[in-house]
Amino acid sequence: MKMTRLITATAIAAAGLVGAQSAMAYQAGDIYVRGGIAKSEVNDDIGSLNGDDIDVSDERGFSYGLGYQFHDKFGVELNGTQDIEHDVAIGGANVGSVDRRPINLMLNYYPLGGTGSRIQPYAGAGLNYTDFNDVTVAGLDVDDSYGAAAQLGVDFALTDHLLVGAFANYADVSPDIEINGQDAGDIDVDPVTVGGGFTYRF
Repeated sequence: MKMTRLITATAIAAAGLVGAQSAMAYQAGDIYVRGGIAKSEVNDDIGSLNGDDIDVSDERGFSYGLGYQFHDKFGVELNGTQDIEHDVAIGGANVGSVDRRPINLMLNYYPLGGTGSRIQPYAGAGLNYTDFNDVTVAGLDVDDSYGAAAQLGVDFALTDHLLVGAFANYADVSPDIEINGQDAGDIDVDPVTVGGGFTYRF
């Protein structure tokens, strides 16, 4: 009798655990918001001006995201970071700074979406738009940039609604620049951004 009760209790507990994990997995109809901290590392070979290398500093900032799951395994996400101020050096000498604001529109694939897994890896591809503003380098003008973007990430469900995770994304950012009103070609910024934070799922 005791063994029967133990088996029954174990089965009920297991069913409850599977049900809880299923509720924690991404699934069709979910809406979520993300927030965290990210570091952007800019391409080391960004370009040159009059034979002098152009260097742009790596910086940190707040990251954000808003997503919608239209399928257990597929969703769309709009993400980016706050304006990030990068120091600019030419030939090793600091000449000012420029603010960069990236926005990405991604299609994400969740291989374990709709399953009972608390761990939810994902991969995404889409488009990047980068706005350059507050340029303090004398005579420099930087155009906005459009390009491809890709990302990898993983989330771990703490509760039905709260997840913690990490991500890395890459964007093809090659804005045209002008020096004193003259076309100076383009520069290859191509940032890799790595970050982590929390996701709240509705």
